[in-house]
Amino acid sequence: MTLDRVKKGQHIKILSIPDEMIRAQAIRFGIAEGAIVLCEEVVPAGPIVLRKNKQEIAIGRGLANRISVALN
Repeated sequence: MTLDRVKKGQHIKILSIPDEMIRAQAIRFGIAEGAIVLCEEVVPAGPIVLRKNKQEIAIGRGLANRISVALN
């Protein structure tokens, strides 16, 4: 499943981030492959808001549909 398909309130595990540049950006935000995050909000036709610890990160749909995740 990809990140753009998650629903609000689901805990997910990041399985893979295919693009090296995107992976580097995600690591700066504290999200790496294997990280467990909470889907805080799904904005209709907008970004997916993830929460890890006390930090919220908004990821655009174009990027979210390229990140593989699994429910945790």
